[in-house]
Amino acid sequence: MGKKVIIDPGPGTLVRLNTVRPKIDVEKIDGLILTHGHIDHANDVNILIDAITQGGLRKKGWLFAPQECLEGEKTVVFNYLKGYLEGIVSLKPDSSYSLGELQWRTSIRHLHPVETYGLIFEIKGKKLAIVADTKFFPALIDCYRQAHWLVLNVVRDSPFEDPSIQHLVLDDARRLIREIKPAVAILTHFGLGMLRARPFELARELEEELGLKVIAASDGLTIPLN
Repeated sequence: MGKKVIIDPGPGTLVRLNTVRPKIDVEKIDGLILTHGHIDHANDVNILIDAITQGGLRKKGWLFAPQECLEGEKTVVFNYLKGYLEGIVSLKPDSSYSLGELQWRTSIRHLHPVETYGLIFEIKGKKLAIVADTKFFPALIDCYRQAHWLVLNVVRDSPFEDPSIQHLVLDDARRLIREIKPAVAILTHFGLGMLRARPFELARELEEELGLKVIAASDGLTIPLN
């Protein structure tokens, strides 16, 4: 039996699990993974721990997260909930992890205001890479080079006026897709500017330009991993 894992449970995750079809039973979730501790990625981590463990009545589930999410002034996990879980693992850069048969590696540390890592899963001999929030830097290309499926958090369609903002924009996604050449690239995590620019049209234009499959994510999107 495969493992059920939630990555970056942002605001509304628990509600969404109960409204999607088919419904996802929160008590059958085996693990939670945080790429970093910002609220749009980690808001529901505590309520999910409480739900998975039936309020601490049963010890269940694993949490994988950067150390900053677990201790210190930037922690996002309530201390009293930590004992409810079967285990907690602190993510480090470029390191291997597993949960049952599910195996993955973290990326190099991303350029983001808090400790952030992308995730590279091994799926039937192919790699599923999730490029979490980051400012573009050239080392990302080699880090995610072998991805068959490449998921990119693309916040904006045009460059930020403030160069200190550390997120990918559409031109960054274009460069990563062109250099990495995944079988499928999936754009997600859109800000308002990206939404106003019609991400489905932007994805289609990128696909035509690069000759590679590019998809703009939407709620409920499923991707066959074969």
